[in-house]
Amino acid sequence: MLQSEKAVIHNFNAGPSILPKEVFEEASHAVIDFNNSGLSILEIGHRTALFQEVMDEARSLVRELMQLKDEQEVLFLHGGATTQFMQVPMNLLDENEIAAYTDTGVWASKAIKEAKIFGHVDVVCSGKESNYRALPKNFNVAPTSKYLHITTNNTIYGTQWQDLSIFYDVDVPLIADMSSDILSREIDFSKFDFIYAGAQKNVGTAGVNLVVVNKNILGKISRVIPSIMDYRNHIEAGSLLNTPPVFAVYVSLLTLRWIKKQGGVKTIEKLNNEKADLFYKTLDSLPLFTAPVAKEDRSKMNAVFTIADAVLEKQFLELCRNEGMIGVKGHRLSGGFRVSMYNALSLDSVKVLTDLMKEFADKKG
Repeated sequence: MLQSEKAVIHNFNAGPSILPKEVFEEASHAVIDFNNSGLSILEIGHRTALFQEVMDEARSLVRELMQLKDEQEVLFLHGGATTQFMQVPMNLLDENEIAAYTDTGVWASKAIKEAKIFGHVDVVCSGKESNYRALPKNFNVAPTSKYLHITTNNTIYGTQWQDLSIFYDVDVPLIADMSSDILSREIDFSKFDFIYAGAQKNVGTAGVNLVVVNKNILGKISRVIPSIMDYRNHIEAGSLLNTPPVFAVYVSLLTLRWIKKQGGVKTIEKLNNEKADLFYKTLDSLPLFTAPVAKEDRSKMNAVFTIADAVLEKQFLELCRNEGMIGVKGHRLSGGFRVSMYNALSLDSVKVLTDLMKEFADKKG
């Protein structure tokens, strides 16, 4: 690899993660002067016409890109996906009722823990016995369940539900944490009654949470909900119930514009498939590296892999750092390596990484 290439940074961080260059450029201009207003985006009032246009366009673009139904409302809220672990059951589950959950990793487990505070939880399937390296395919959801909660992609263990249609015929409201693969592939989003996603992976920066909720599932519990936690209040206020994370919403708007400019989710999915295909084809061709995840469940967003020799693992991580590849070290719970290939990551970055893997394997294998 040429010495000059070392100045290039390839960002494989799991989140906050890479964003398109043009998003950074436009956001930086707005910090100095937002839309030639003479004001910074950091200081404009959230109830001014300037910001109302930002919020309106951001919500409209979500509706367009996801092809939502009229009854599906779009919200931009504080707290990230972790807040939704408790806010969802607070709004949807009474203490004497049951909600169905799939346990497919750390984040799903955290959601289950929070839901138990508000009602009963039926874990309809779990990948815990396989150390979450494969997704459990057999599940039975009781018709009396208030909803079924799934996590579509698992950033730590590198699994992803490739066929979400297996959940569409379940005759209860379908809830999905899509934090790490939102708008990365074409999905029938109208099949979901509730979707939430921390923005910091595919649709913006840290500090804001995207929520899509079918308003018809709300208001059906006896519990008194604090005003700020009641989705109905946020819907009525158009995501302006309290001061929103103005800058984070603006960065989400710029990212949504970028997705549309690329050709929408269909084009984004094509690129994501190309990146994942290249990476996994390379990984499978190199015996030095091990892929622990079941092939049919491999994530196209977060690929995990290992090297059996701890010394070689350390050497490969050091090589990646020296070559400007950031965020390759695996999560502390899974070890090894993890490369996140979110929407804004270029195919060229994946090519540079796979070429490095081949070179390292040739020397050490």
